[in-house]
Amino acid sequence: MPITEFSSIITSGKQGGLQMQCASRQFQILLDEPLSLGGKDSAMNPVEALLGTLGACKGIVAKSFANMHKINLNDLRIEVNGELDIDGFTGKNKNAKIGFSKITTKFFIDADNNEEEIAAFIAFIERTCPIADTIKNAPILETSYHHSVKNIEA
Repeated sequence: MPITEFSSIITSGKQGGLQMQCASRQFQILLDEPLSLGGKDSAMNPVEALLGTLGACKGIVAKSFANMHKINLNDLRIEVNGELDIDGFTGKNKNAKIGFSKITTKFFIDADNNEEEIAAFIAFIERTCPIADTIKNAPILETSYHHSVKNIEA
């Protein structure tokens, strides 16, 4: 089974503040924070992007495998909601979980199938989505850093 490596390069956004620019291949997205969290509200924030990524991944799995599962998919909408205690990552509550404590996905499926077929298909999507699997079964996280010091003459 081949391992494929994906990557993203994240740099400070050109508008300053908390904005970050994420680049993968020839594509770029911006992330920021709302005004209430110190950002300029110029883009979705990272946790919103995570929810969107999870929903998009489930949608891509659904669309990719619908024919194989004999699902006559006419239309699909996915809503993903996450519960996060902001006091956790801001340091106001040292006992609060920093990340999401709960993520809920709601599928709205327009298909010419019965409830049993749709339920089985949703179960397949949940088992097959790489982003859902990554969240459920955390990967090994490795961090390194490279520090540059500018020469300052006294």
